[in-house]
Amino acid sequence: MKLMIIESPGKIKKLSAILGSDWIIGASVGHVRDLPKKQMGVEAPDFKPTYELTERGEDVIKKLKGLVKQADAVYLATDPDREGESISWHLQQCLRLQNPYRVTFNEITPNAVKTALASPRAIDVKRVAAQEARRVLDRLVGYMVSPELSRQAGERLSAGRVQSPAVRLVVERERAIRAFKVTHHYGALLVFADAKTGNQWTAEWLTKPRFVSDDNPYFMDRAFAEAVASVREVIVKSFDEREARRSPPPPFTTSTMQQAASVALGLNPKAAMDAAQKLYEQGHITYHRTDNPNVSDESLGDIYAEAVKLGLDMAEEPRRFKAPEGAQVGHPAITPTHWEVEEAGETNEQRALYRLIRIRAIACQLADARYAVRTVRLDAAQPVEGEHIEFEAKGRTLIYQGWLKLVAGDQTEETEEQGEPTNPIPECRPHEALSAEHGKLLEKKTKPPSRYTQATLVKKLESEGIGRPATYAAIMDNIVSRAYVKTDKKFLIPTETGERVVDALTGKFAFIDLGFTRELEEDLDRIAAGDTGFKTVITKVHEQLTRELTTLEMTNAAKYPCPECGKAMRRIKGKSGYFWGCTGHPDCSTTQPDDDGKPGQRKSLEASEYACQQCGKPLVHRKKTGKNGYDFWGCTGYKDGCKTAYNNKNGQPCFDITK
Repeated sequence: MKLMIIESPGKIKKLSAILGSDWIIGASVGHVRDLPKKQMGVEAPDFKPTYELTERGEDVIKKLKGLVKQADAVYLATDPDREGESISWHLQQCLRLQNPYRVTFNEITPNAVKTALASPRAIDVKRVAAQEARRVLDRLVGYMVSPELSRQAGERLSAGRVQSPAVRLVVERERAIRAFKVTHHYGALLVFADAKTGNQWTAEWLTKPRFVSDDNPYFMDRAFAEAVASVREVIVKSFDEREARRSPPPPFTTSTMQQAASVALGLNPKAAMDAAQKLYEQGHITYHRTDNPNVSDESLGDIYAEAVKLGLDMAEEPRRFKAPEGAQVGHPAITPTHWEVEEAGETNEQRALYRLIRIRAIACQLADARYAVRTVRLDAAQPVEGEHIEFEAKGRTLIYQGWLKLVAGDQTEETEEQGEPTNPIPECRPHEALSAEHGKLLEKKTKPPSRYTQATLVKKLESEGIGRPATYAAIMDNIVSRAYVKTDKKFLIPTETGERVVDALTGKFAFIDLGFTRELEEDLDRIAAGDTGFKTVITKVHEQLTRELTTLEMTNAAKYPCPECGKAMRRIKGKSGYFWGCTGHPDCSTTQPDDDGKPGQRKSLEASEYACQQCGKPLVHRKKTGKNGYDFWGCTGYKDGCKTAYNNKNGQPCFDITK
């Protein structure tokens, strides 16, 4: 009897049908161990993590130990990424397995599973180290920086190694929008009619480089633009006709699948990943956590068969797509496992996502779409106010659909053009004279940058090398659930709290800088490749954070020192608003009122003519109205240890009754 341990219980039914009665299948249900909940769990100088079983993990390990006793051999078949490798290692440690077999498969099909079982291997400890380093780095930033961030802000806030740079992107985009000022500028368009067909076509005034430049890109003389729009007679300067091709996009990676699901289906990254996880468990798609934009070589025959069935032409030779810089291309792109299946999934979301995945995967190997492209340059027959004026018209006509025949009407990118642009330019001859039917003044204005959507933020994170495909959904979930970013319709807008977090970190901690985060991801890749060590990377970041925290503490202490002990004062959010308290608490309980974000001066109370009957020092009348109000007489010697206080009676201390 052999035991296979996988991550998700959802795969058991499918795998049981493939493996047969000689196998027992158990599930870890994700991670069984993690760092402690209430302490950092890792310390310098060794940075060896301390792990503990999760609440669910305790029950899982008990059940798996019982299954191990029944088995002659154990196969660890957790997911084929670093996270899965790490889970296998934790299972080996918890179950005390001596020589478990490690197997991975990118799809749950008989061929893929049996091929994997034919070539088992040992656990890849370098990949485990890379995943462990990611977890430890996240813990260091969270536990070292978040308390200081909270102390500065006076409210509970958190810093995250990847979360904070993501919030920063949203904050900086929002501030660019606020700072944006509209610029009104002008152009001109001439409208012509084809004498043979009657179709209208247009040519636009070329303002660059004669009238505008890179330094001054906008033409702002409305009267001159109106004069250009009044031109009617032009001479053909040049005419070019050629064929252009448009290739299909690559099949989905994790990132592009999340973007497409957001744009085409309205699913946020988490919902898209949940639907993809179910499709993978059901055996309908290949593994959905991948950076690789290429289908497997074994899939090419399946794509060809589907193309023949659909009456579509294949590309002349197999297409290969360039992976993004720093991509981990160990697993092929997301594709169907059974290409002939047109619809799969148990819910509407799953079925819609499956259709997107299948169509994109088939289209990637189909023939290019082809266009007839015409470009004509026109000179104004007469100068305008002494200036030579030139117009240009561009137009293209789809002459062969190719892959567009399969995906026509599907929009999966927010920057994708809506429909095919047409401008039916007739054939023209150089030096030919043409007359425009009419002209049009183009009134233009600059637009502010667009707010991020979840799709475009995922795209930006990927382009900046921040995080990895499996982390994007969690990043989005974190920044929204912690109220650092909110959604307005489909757009992401930073909250005041999110902006405070970014301001508190920027310029003080390197991890919020995009370059630092990208280099750290590269360090994790080097750990996985065996080119550097876990301890080297962790030590470097720990030393950096320690230096930054020390510098910050010194800066804060110098900026707002406590008037009593000299330690830094911090801003705190109380029930009645903000106030400042000493970071030396509880040894020092000094507080000051908040004065527009700075420590203010506490109002001094005048000593009365009444003396304390315990120590003889003057009394002061302390009074506050409201729900938590008070009204009593207190001794001015309280700092010297006299805590005597008297009730107030008709504006005088009542010496018979002490508080």
